Amino acid sequence: MREKMVRLFVAAAIAEAGSWAALLASMAVKYGPPRDEIGVHVFGPVHGALFVAYGILVLVVARQRRWSLAHTAVALVCAVPPFATVFFERWARRRGLLGEPARAARPLNPVG
Repeated sequence: MREKMVRLFVAAAIAEAGSWAALLASMAVKYGPPRDEIGVHVFGPVHGALFVAYGILVLVVARQRRWSLAHTAVALVCAVPPFATVFFERWARRRGLLGEPARAARPLNPVG
């Protein structure tokens, strides 16, 4: 189940960034020469849903992987700037934040 949540987190990070791209393109069409709002009406709610899904998955994965409050806050803030979720996901993977959580050390049995 934990690996499934990490996979969902990664998918949400990528999808959220993709929805940002679609929304930005739609806004350019809305305010540019074509003056067509259909893209914003389609991609606005899609991006909103993916934004919320990413936030929820950050909280789930942070709890499962025992992230610090600072790491969790950075992950949540990365949902705001365009494409930052992908950069955070790659950074977190390189730092081992998406691997198994650290286990408490078992006490050694004294010999003798």
